[in-house]
Amino acid sequence: MRELDPLLHSQLRLAIISLLLSVEEADFNYLKEKTEATSGNLSIQLDKLSNAGYIEIRKEIVGKKPRTSCRLTQKGRDALDVYVASLREYLGKVL
Repeated sequence: MRELDPLLHSQLRLAIISLLLSVEEADFNYLKEKTEATSGNLSIQLDKLSNAGYIEIRKEIVGKKPRTSCRLTQKGRDALDVYVASLREYLGKVL
């Protein structure tokens, strides 16, 4: 049986990946609002996902305000597919 990806097994990181799965990209404020995370915690989790190559983060200035947007990478999609398949394996053993 495959081990669950510890990076995706976190509630907040799984929520971020799930949200990004359904959109082309999302900005920091959208993710913060949808996950109800604090700015600091969201930043840390986004960095972890980015360092793993699961998401891409783009920072830019729009008008005079900074804007951070995130996009799910193919590696992130693949990791989520494996994670879901692993969960199904686990559930199949107990159901």
